[in-house]
Amino acid sequence: MRALRVALTVLTAPPLFLGAALCAGAGVAAHFGRSSLRWDVLAHFAPVWLAGGLVAVAAALAFRSYARALVAGTGAVAVLASGALMVPEYLRDTGPKAPADAPEQLKVIQINTWVHSENFQQTLDWLVAQDPDIVVMEETSPEIRRAVEARTDWHVSCARCDVSIFSRRAPIRSKALRLRGPRPGPLVRAVFRDARGEYAVIGVHYAWPTDAADQQAQEAGLARVIAMSPRQRTIVAGDFNSAPWSFSRRRWDAAFGVTRRDRALFSWPARQYKRMRWLGLFPFLPIDHVYAGSDWATVKVERGPRLGSDHYPVVMVLAPVAPR
Repeated sequence: MRALRVALTVLTAPPLFLGAALCAGAGVAAHFGRSSLRWDVLAHFAPVWLAGGLVAVAAALAFRSYARALVAGTGAVAVLASGALMVPEYLRDTGPKAPADAPEQLKVIQINTWVHSENFQQTLDWLVAQDPDIVVMEETSPEIRRAVEARTDWHVSCARCDVSIFSRRAPIRSKALRLRGPRPGPLVRAVFRDARGEYAVIGVHYAWPTDAADQQAQEAGLARVIAMSPRQRTIVAGDFNSAPWSFSRRRWDAAFGVTRRDRALFSWPARQYKRMRWLGLFPFLPIDHVYAGSDWATVKVERGPRLGSDHYPVVMVLAPVAPR
């Protein structure tokens, strides 16, 4: 038994130590994202570094003496570094809450339909069954828009855009926005009116965080569009390609003046890719987000089912904040 344990240590401790060192190094380096967008890319993957550290700590129990201490210690660094990135997301305020029976509810669904989806009909069946008030849809196509039009009587804002807003209520005005300066990317705004007045719904689709200049231009563009209407009643939804433990996401969340209502809602990937089937076993990145101003209370925010896209949809139900 002792010989078996020694052999196990010799064969598995070195690769486990290397994996733990990689996760620890990435987790520590991600903290430099406070001042560098390049390092901040690592922060988006904090759950990966955390998982690697936990595996190393657990596996180290099977080792002996110095190997156990080395692997467990390195894994612990990965756990502490990545955990420090993630904990603020679980502690932050997600805005006012409303009970399930709150009046005047508004149901908003955010979904990236994915340009390579082979079964949009399944997605459309689910959307119709949800009976939403508003759907913010990214990566739309002429075929997708025609399918929605044939199946529903929803109004569409920006029918030929990458991001479209579908709604049961006709908007009083809507358009794709073209801002001065760097191209902000797909950005659509529709304004609606209800018994309490006007409210804006904004849909976005961001570049990847590896395209830092493009993504930061999109963040700045969205901040300017949010400022066009009273923030208290503004709703924002989209595929941000940005995880909540990144320092960039935290800074822009604070700058927007509307509260992100999802909390660590893992939304990608939702499918197994042909060449990397292991990648879609479970979602590990929360990159689809929903926001609402202070006049909206959250009834619920939840992840939808696995459909034809590589993103899970996000379902948000709001209600007006009850007067005090």
